[in-house]
Amino acid sequence: MRRAGLAVWKAHQIAGAMIRPGITTRAIDAAVHEYFLSRGGTPLFLDYPNAEEGKAPFPAVTCMSRNEAVVHGIPDDKPLVEGDILSLDTGVKLGGWCGDAAYTYKVGEVAPDVQRLLDCTSTVLDMAFELMKTKTRWSQVAREMARYVKEQGFSSVECFVGHGIGRNLHEDPQAPNFVSRSLRGRGDFRIEPGLVIAVEPMVNMGTKEVKLLSDDWTQVTRDGKPSAHFEHTIAVTRDGPQRLTAAPAEDELELLED
Repeated sequence: MRRAGLAVWKAHQIAGAMIRPGITTRAIDAAVHEYFLSRGGTPLFLDYPNAEEGKAPFPAVTCMSRNEAVVHGIPDDKPLVEGDILSLDTGVKLGGWCGDAAYTYKVGEVAPDVQRLLDCTSTVLDMAFELMKTKTRWSQVAREMARYVKEQGFSSVECFVGHGIGRNLHEDPQAPNFVSRSLRGRGDFRIEPGLVIAVEPMVNMGTKEVKLLSDDWTQVTRDGKPSAHFEHTIAVTRDGPQRLTAAPAEDELELLED
């Protein structure tokens, strides 16, 4: 899974280098698609089925969620502008295994309160990783994640959650970023070697409530305020958790090519 994770990391490097005022999200999506195909990978988001019967599958390789868009934004030809934020989520299957990661990018300079939102969301992802070293159950991690977001004056999105990942993009268990009803019961799970989950806090500046746009995919904040999204695929090993979608160590560089 590290090979797939590194391919996702590299895709983010390609996308991040392109993000600037004037670029379109469709152009960035095309570059990520080209890279995945060059590696012999299968883009995981392209043609992903819609949850609603009869609705069109997802039409792109990346989710591009701008400003008030929380998740599942569709790439388009509208240029990015100074002050935008762009949550880019993507995944690939390589060698039969999946990787999935998201990052919220700044387009030029952003407002101070938006920077605080980004800092909070990236910090809570790092916090989850560190807590997975010492906690024994996911509910313990989720409780601390939600508490931190609330203390910062923001809200945790509760309509969407992290998930298990392996041979398929979405597997059990679900990994909420808050203590859901399921985590108070049988939905809780142990943090132990062999577990691989995509941890993905989504944090809103205002209300946690979201609404679906007419494209049948893009979810935006109900109050129109910005949202941020950060995600890593994390494996629990006998030596502790490892970020499978993080930058390579020097002895892993060959995994970016094979």
